[in-house]
Amino acid sequence: MAGALIVTAELAQADFAWLDRLRRAHFPPERNHLSAHLTMFHALPPSTEQEVCARLKDFGRDPPPDASIAGLMNLGGGVAYRVVSPDLDRIRAELAAAFHGLLSAQDSGGWRPHVTIQNKVPAKVARTLLESLQSDFVPKPLGISGLGLHRYLGGPWEVVAISRFRGR
Repeated sequence: MAGALIVTAELAQADFAWLDRLRRAHFPPERNHLSAHLTMFHALPPSTEQEVCARLKDFGRDPPPDASIAGLMNLGGGVAYRVVSPDLDRIRAELAAAFHGLLSAQDSGGWRPHVTIQNKVPAKVARTLLESLQSDFVPKPLGISGLGLHRYLGGPWEVVAISRFRGR
């Protein structure tokens, strides 16, 4: 839905760099309108913009959340890194409660935090990448530098606001 608001957990620069490099290498270029990202909400109504900005700014007063890349996910036609973060889970739950009744079906259906590095490819291509990445995978910390608010523009996103966590 054009104009919908998207909330992301902003990746720390070093982690963003390697995840985005993988995304550029494996995501079909004609479909890759975005950099690597960790979406928390896919489609909040545009009318919530001021309140979402205020709430994200409030969370920015907190220390950065702990997060880790815990494994890989088979998306069928793609591959993602699975993210685990009780801190981000708490933030998302608070935002979901605040915007209850305004959430899209996708956002109401729960959250499986991940960073997609490949999507919309044949299942065989995805399985090959998944096996390759799993062969030397080791769980690792994931830096989260802030929370972002973006506007969906039919493919690309427009940055509305970024709220950095204290100390980052």
